[in-house]
Amino acid sequence: MKQDFEKEEDHFEAERQLDEETLFVVSQTFKALSDPTRIRILNLLCSAEHSVNGIAEKLDLSQSTVSHQLRFLKQLRLVKYRRAGTTLYYSKDDDHIMNLLTQAIEHAAHH
Repeated sequence: MKQDFEKEEDHFEAERQLDEETLFVVSQTFKALSDPTRIRILNLLCSAEHSVNGIAEKLDLSQSTVSHQLRFLKQLRLVKYRRAGTTLYYSKDDDHIMNLLTQAIEHAAHH
């Protein structure tokens, strides 16, 4: 019985080996979530899509700051956009990360 447990544990460890690309994506994701401005933007986009100007206005940020942060978040595929005329509307693109963010916010609210 003990041997079976050790085999399962070895199998689990083998599956948990992370390749360099996965490690990079995970670290970049947590980097994205470590910035207060990006957290505010993602939190806003959890509920609805917004234009760059709309985000800037609601969060009292410059359009330049919002655009810069959205580019970073888009590269990580955390947000996506759709074009309507000349306006880009951004929305969430990864429910897993949005759930993680929501849980972190709820956790912080309990302290």
